[in-house]
Amino acid sequence: MFSEKLITLKTSDGEEFKLDESIVMRSQVIKNTVQDMDCASNVIPLTNVDGKTMCKVVEYWKKHSEEGVSKEVLMDFDKNFVKVDQSVLFYLLLAADFLNDKEMLDVMCEEVADRIKGKTPKEIRKEFGIQNDFTPEEEEENRKENDWTLNVFLMLVLFSILFFFFFFFFFFFFFLRI
Repeated sequence: MFSEKLITLKTSDGEEFKLDESIVMRSQVIKNTVQDMDCASNVIPLTNVDGKTMCKVVEYWKKHSEEGVSKEVLMDFDKNFVKVDQSVLFYLLLAADFLNDKEMLDVMCEEVADRIKGKTPKEIRKEFGIQNDFTPEEEEENRKENDWTLNVFLMLVLFSILFFFFFFFFFFFFFLRI
């Protein structure tokens, strides 16, 4: 799986990574750059990724480029890979987005979703260091303005249930008459 061609990536803080072409092709941005120019002697600048973050990205890419690794092993690796503090997770998420590595981006987004699942807005703000810039009056107004969405959802659920029973009753009655 590994080719002989090395690609040099240069991070925003000047750190260089010489990696096998087959590994860096996980990134659509790098893949497109390599296709657009001959990178045999050129360095690809990664203006939005620092060296520390790129080290983690390379770790991820190398593991996911290994041959013969089972899905279970990769899932365990991913689970442990995202056990980082908020700032590292944030920079990995930005790097995955900038590099356009959909698989890595999905793993990062899933971790963010897991971290906020079941939490109140106040707990989420605390978890991610987000300052609440709404006054209590504005929060209450937003709550009132969006209250209708729950009512619409409940009405749709009720309608679906009634439709199912009507549909079931109609066919049941129809087949009993025959």
